[in-house]
Amino acid sequence: MRFNNIYIAALGFVALAACKQENNEETAMAMTYPETKKVDTTDVYFGNEVADPYRWLEDDRSEETGEWVKAQNKVTQDYLSQIPYRDKINKRLTELWNYEKIGAPFIEGDYAYYYKNDGLQNQSVLSRYEKDADPSTATVFLDPNSFAADGTISLGGMSFTEDGSKLAYAISTGGSDWRKIIVMDAATKEIIGDTIQDVKFSGLSWYKDEGIYYSSYDKPKGSELSAMTDQHKLYYHKLGTPQSEDKVIFGGTPDQKYRYIGGNVTDDQKLLIISASTSTNGGKLFMKRLDQPNAPLVTILDNFDTNTYVLHNDGDLLWLVTDYNAPNKRVVTTNISNPTPDNWVDLIPETDNVLSPSTGGGYIFAEYMVDAVSQIKQFNLDGTLVRDVELPGVGNVGGFGAKDEDKTLYYSFTNYVTPGSTYIYNIEKGTSELYRKPDIKFNPEEYESKQVFYTSKDGTQIPMIISYKKGMQQDGTNPTILYGYGGFNISLNPGFSVTRAAWMEMGGIYAVANLRGGGEYGKKWHDAGTKMQKQNVFDDFIAAGEYLKTEKYTSTEKLAIQGGSNGGLLVGATMTQRPDLAAVAIPQVGVLDMLRYNKFTAGAGWAYDYGTAEDNTEMFDYLKGYSPLHNVEEGTQYPATLITTGDHDDRVVPAHSFKFAAELQAKQAGNNPTLIRIETDAGHGAGKPTSKIIEEQTDIYGFTLYNMGYKELPQPVDDVKM
Repeated sequence: MRFNNIYIAALGFVALAACKQENNEETAMAMTYPETKKVDTTDVYFGNEVADPYRWLEDDRSEETGEWVKAQNKVTQDYLSQIPYRDKINKRLTELWNYEKIGAPFIEGDYAYYYKNDGLQNQSVLSRYEKDADPSTATVFLDPNSFAADGTISLGGMSFTEDGSKLAYAISTGGSDWRKIIVMDAATKEIIGDTIQDVKFSGLSWYKDEGIYYSSYDKPKGSELSAMTDQHKLYYHKLGTPQSEDKVIFGGTPDQKYRYIGGNVTDDQKLLIISASTSTNGGKLFMKRLDQPNAPLVTILDNFDTNTYVLHNDGDLLWLVTDYNAPNKRVVTTNISNPTPDNWVDLIPETDNVLSPSTGGGYIFAEYMVDAVSQIKQFNLDGTLVRDVELPGVGNVGGFGAKDEDKTLYYSFTNYVTPGSTYIYNIEKGTSELYRKPDIKFNPEEYESKQVFYTSKDGTQIPMIISYKKGMQQDGTNPTILYGYGGFNISLNPGFSVTRAAWMEMGGIYAVANLRGGGEYGKKWHDAGTKMQKQNVFDDFIAAGEYLKTEKYTSTEKLAIQGGSNGGLLVGATMTQRPDLAAVAIPQVGVLDMLRYNKFTAGAGWAYDYGTAEDNTEMFDYLKGYSPLHNVEEGTQYPATLITTGDHDDRVVPAHSFKFAAELQAKQAGNNPTLIRIETDAGHGAGKPTSKIIEEQTDIYGFTLYNMGYKELPQPVDDVKM
């Protein structure tokens, strides 16, 4: 983070005091926080004045903000350093994380490539071997750990040409969404031409081996980490020419603002497919023939109300995936001569379950989400069902995709208690074989997950998966983390996590609620948690916490609520509406100022889910009614709270977390700590080095258990068999 002005905040100190709480005699730490000045700043919405005294913390380049960050981090680290078992948690997390992780191979040209991490490397390494050779002959091709000694420069996506001769890869510094694109000769590993700078929210798509389509915004005025980026454009970069000569292919016109534009060249190099959206949901779809000079741009879909993308093409025939007149999605075909919806023909009709298809080996693999769990069906390209694919168990799969000529594909399988394993699938025979199973110091046989359905406030049935060590006693005494998201059509599917494994080893329960606003049950489920129905999401989460307590999995004193990004909003709204629900709250990189979220970076694109305070007086009242920042009340005892963010987060800018922390610290009653942990050289989460992940999780678990009243770990990790 860069700062200019000079401001010195008063450093706080930590005092230890013993206090007795119900059912627990524990050590609490009475807090003195850094001074956070208030500035007389007011906005007016439809005649309503709203004070914003901590507006100055939005300036991520000022010296005074920088000093405030340092002071807050000092108080937080002073507190965390006095937790007696913090080192034990860190040691066990490090031990668990330290196993070889190898991704599935993929063929590009003459080579098979795969990602590998020896165990504790900050970034995974891309290795390769000749495709017909023994994998043991593999050598390092691209090592992101060489980008920066501390691992804070990461690989942010890549794309090979069709013949595998060239590679374009993106790198991110400090976790920022801004990228640089570097082009490499795959055979010699030499860099070709100039680096493409200032790229954001972009795919990379080659046209033959001549150039690259990519997307970005104009560099904003002011801070590149917080200033609004509101006009996306699709560019074409021809190799061997300077970036200043890159052509704008789509976007940038004053009559229509697009916030998210993507361009992708079909495998046969004949079509450029362009998607264009004003929000994170819904968008238009266009195509342009690349095999005909001066071909016009053709509209496939001309509305922002639905989501459609190209799955496959063959000659003049397109296969599309769409939720147009199908909230759970369907596959349709159409001809490029007249590709609009009135000419679509159903190939795989909509069902009661959400569809996410892919292609490989001349087939369509239709993944259906059934109560957040994967099922796979294999279809011919004419829509004929070939078989139901038998999976290794109940969980989540990924990777059912391959090139048209491939005879096999690789897929991964995981759930909350099963480390991700890779399987090789014979496309014609429909058989799976285990390809690689991780050698991790964790025994899945000692743990279990079960799915329950509970009733939300309005009677809606909500699924939740609860995971724990076998033999757990349902007596209300178990430390429990309740995790949720509930937004942006994103589904929380079961998947293994080293950090969650460590939590369960320590005797903890991990519960994930599949809230409205997510994508688990399609567009209707998503829409039921948006705009003026957003309260449904918070009600669903609150009901999950009450269920866990009623069913004696845990109690208020042993319950923590956690979520990140939109899930950070979820935690912030829940803790301000129901401060008595849980003992601990962990809002991470959260959207916490609902009146100004659309003023920063690409935040205006979230309006489909949230609406904005400028829309109308009803939307303003609704947003202000649940905005965490605006609903902290003087004299209320809120849960022990650890807010986390990163100084390079240009997705959800850290000012959300800064202002929420200042508000809570000023108004919190009682001795429950309100701390903020601000990671340096870190963003919203993508590309975060392993070392930083382990450090952050150590602090979260230490803080959580300590504020549940544990003087020692619930189950000593020293006793865990390795």
